[in-house]
Amino acid sequence: QNSCCHIPRPYAMYRGQSDSTEKSVSLRPTVVLVDPCSTGAMLARELEQRGYAVLALWTQECGEHRGHLPAAAEGFPEKFLAEVDEEATLALTAKAIRKAADAEPIAVICGGETGVKVADALSEFLGLRGNTTADGMQNRRDKQVQQDAVKAAGLRAVRSVCGRNWDEVRHFTETESFPIIVKPVESSGSDGVKLCHSKSEAETHFQLLMTSHRKCGSQQAAVLLQEYLKGKEYILDHVSRDGVHKTTLVWVYDRRPANGAGFVCFGQQCVASDSEVARELIQYTRGCLDALKITDGATHTEVMMTETGPCLVEVNSRCHGAAGSWMPLARALTGYTQVDACVDAFLDENAFAGLPDVPLPFQASGQVSMLISYHEGEVESTHFHKVRELSSVVFLEEFLQAGGRLEKTVDLFGLVGMCVLVHSDPMVLASDLATIRSMEENGSLFVLAN
Repeated sequence: QNSCCHIPRPYAMYRGQSDSTEKSVSLRPTVVLVDPCSTGAMLARELEQRGYAVLALWTQECGEHRGHLPAAAEGFPEKFLAEVDEEATLALTAKAIRKAADAEPIAVICGGETGVKVADALSEFLGLRGNTTADGMQNRRDKQVQQDAVKAAGLRAVRSVCGRNWDEVRHFTETESFPIIVKPVESSGSDGVKLCHSKSEAETHFQLLMTSHRKCGSQQAAVLLQEYLKGKEYILDHVSRDGVHKTTLVWVYDRRPANGAGFVCFGQQCVASDSEVARELIQYTRGCLDALKITDGATHTEVMMTETGPCLVEVNSRCHGAAGSWMPLARALTGYTQVDACVDAFLDENAFAGLPDVPLPFQASGQVSMLISYHEGEVESTHFHKVRELSSVVFLEEFLQAGGRLEKTVDLFGLVGMCVLVHSDPMVLASDLATIRSMEENGSLFVLAN
């Protein structure tokens, strides 16, 4: 597990949280979390605090992500009622869950990106709340499925082509202006995404993706070629129940080139929901959710605001990732988070009804800052305490410890940490952020061997 700093109690407490764990596990209703890694582990903590027994279902696709539980998910994985591996069929998986829980589960919730397909199919198999797999939605993770559905709904979609063989997609490189995007149809965290400036570069990356195992996708899955969308990229987090979508936060990415990669994420800032750009993005995004027949649960949608309006990048049918590091900021700004709103959507109809349609005016200011590495080597010791001591830092999650290998950051999987900054004085916030960027550039966050 990753280590993190102590979170001040106002940011650590969750709505309805109780320190009591006296309730017998056998008496608690069981909720199945599919691949509860990253922020999914924070869902487990929220459910446990509300008195539910949490069973972890690990899919075959989850692989190395299985152990990625943030330290902020206190008590897990030890507090899981049981951990069950996906079986060859839905029927066998359901049987294993019933045996482990000694009861029928009352809900199936997706915890991580790799769990989307199984969560949808299993909830439908068990007759529980969830998103349909009918009408071509067996794999709504597939980015080509997403773009086709959005286009069919009359919404702006990205020009793209999908295939498993270069000959199937070659024509796109002959008609589309460069640069273009080449990426897996199933991925997350910018995994495998490359901006290609020539036909030969596109073909080389296509072949690489077809022969390599992606972090959050299947080997030999198809590869997508897309037009390069120019504009500013936003994130829209929603929770849904019975087709009613509620926006929990709108974010804007701070993406920049670094270490030879074109899309390294340096941070995220929150956007006021009453701004003109947010209103347009929210309306468009909810149309995308409807097009994908998403009726229940959390979604994390990436949208590019282009010169001609919003255009979908992808919809992720789970909570905002990044190990939940953003949660203290969301709670400071709005009083709640997508995580507890997701639990409301599945298990508390009245609480969901009481959620605002969009976030109310922010109660504080702040942002999420990713910690980037420009250096590489074996780590002898870390100096994360220098970040923790900054006055606006209320949360720090460390992704690398002494003895680990430091690599240059090229995507979300190469981040060395994430911190949340909240302060009433924007000048203090800016000063602290500049200090962090300086430490990244001069390498003072780590002492490296030799």
